[in-house]
Amino acid sequence: LIQDIEFTVQENRLWMLQCRSGKRTGTGAVKIAVDMVNEALVDRNTAIKMVEPGHLDQLLHPQFANPEAASYKGKVITTGLPASPGAAVGQIVFTAEDAEAWHAQGKSAILVRTETSPEDVGGMHAAAGILTARGGMTSHAAVVARGWGKCCVSGCSSIRVNEIEKVVAIEDKMLYEGDWISLNGSTGEVILGKQPLSPPALSADLETFMSWVDEVRQLKVMANADTPGDALAARKNGAEGIGLCRTEHMFFASDERIKAVRQMIMAPTVELRQKALDRLLPYQRSDFEGIFRAMDGMWKISIYSYTPSVWN
Repeated sequence: LIQDIEFTVQENRLWMLQCRSGKRTGTGAVKIAVDMVNEALVDRNTAIKMVEPGHLDQLLHPQFANPEAASYKGKVITTGLPASPGAAVGQIVFTAEDAEAWHAQGKSAILVRTETSPEDVGGMHAAAGILTARGGMTSHAAVVARGWGKCCVSGCSSIRVNEIEKVVAIEDKMLYEGDWISLNGSTGEVILGKQPLSPPALSADLETFMSWVDEVRQLKVMANADTPGDALAARKNGAEGIGLCRTEHMFFASDERIKAVRQMIMAPTVELRQKALDRLLPYQRSDFEGIFRAMDGMWKISIYSYTPSVWN
């Protein structure tokens, strides 16, 4: 319904050269759909089909304020896979430990790695965004980032990361620890320097649009939530419950928890294993109490019990 039309006028005659489906942002897609219903140009069912899932995903994350401006386009230095939507601005760091340290100092960091592993989760959580040279849409970095709603560009094969020298080569540019970059997780673009951000905004048009969706949908929408904060966000955004609460993700919240899990797995005796479990109990009890309070006893919660294996 929305077309991008290229035309020319020659000797007072209009020539249509080509047309294609018009590109639009998430905000634009929702507004166009709502306006067309209000103007009686389409019905609600047609309007719903005009908005893609990716458009809605954009609305839940920060975006760049002026992605069409020359100050943005002229500073795009490479492109990877849009592994997790949103936008992030920060200073380059090369290790998870540095990302956590910079975050503790109130700095915004972009974690740049060849690829990530479970040992990096603390730094990944602390970083504003994640950039990796390897990995696809189902890589460790991509899956973890999407679960957290954190901006991530993965599989950026044009970059070369030297973690020892703390330098990354991007095309013909050399960037060092502390240099500013911006990531567009919705397009996969890597931008040199700092770009202005716009926070996510749930507009009246979006509320109207989603009310139409609720009238016709036949599936329940539940959330992945592993913390009380996740549960509150899920309820705020209209989820009907928690479809998966992964208890093992609760242990990523602090170094003390991770250390206790490792001691439990590697304990040589039953007594030492029980001692480690006793240390974990208060953490999990507190998390579950927070999740149950957030759900207020009115929503279903599916809990996945932790399997204590070394590979996990």
